[in-house]
Amino acid sequence: MGDYSKALEFYEKSHQIYQIALPPNHPNWATSHLNFAACYERMGDYTAALKALQSAFKIQQKTFEEGNPAFAFTYSWFARVYRSMKDYSKALENFEKALMIREKALSETHPNLAITYSDTGDVHRLMSDYEKALSFHRKALNIQENVQCNPLECATTYVNLGETYRQMKDYSTALTYFEKGLKIREKKLPKNHPDLAVVYHNLAKLYLSTRQYNMGMKNVQQAVEIAQEKLPSTHPHQFGF
Repeated sequence: MGDYSKALEFYEKSHQIYQIALPPNHPNWATSHLNFAACYERMGDYTAALKALQSAFKIQQKTFEEGNPAFAFTYSWFARVYRSMKDYSKALENFEKALMIREKALSETHPNLAITYSDTGDVHRLMSDYEKALSFHRKALNIQENVQCNPLECATTYVNLGETYRQMKDYSTALTYFEKGLKIREKKLPKNHPDLAVVYHNLAKLYLSTRQYNMGMKNVQQAVEIAQEKLPSTHPHQFGF
């Protein structure tokens, strides 16, 4: 897990099979493009990710009626790419489109709704609207802590909450949520997974802010080692960590 270049190779092989076996507007084509987009986003190649998403969206427009739940996945990935590009207004716009579809199509406790709440909250954090961020994260946790969900999605909400509280300078609450998220990720992911590097990086910022420099540098080192091993040399996290 976390080996995105290898995942890309497998997606390319399946894409070649689709070229032989499927008509050009088959829904599986859109799924294939979404898989590419997800890989490119995690690898930091946002131009390629947007191109793949646009291909997926064009197929979905020809295949599905407006408001089909399939569009929510595409809008969510558009939003994640724009968030990574720091275009937060476009990110929020696309998460809101995804949320509108999912709130109509899914039950109030559906795990995918929780994911969108958490993602939307994270964009509000990045836009410094911390109260709105907390509100969305609490909606997400209300589902994730009470319904059978993927633990890693719950971990993401914990980490998002931790980063929100860190930016609000509530360091003790931030640490509590970071530790909850880290505990799940360390249990569920390989020790060199990039998602662990994100938590180590966030913890480093917290410890440095509270003048716990030894702990801060320890977490910086852990984040950098994972990034150097698992991410392309041009990935923005290589410079951020």
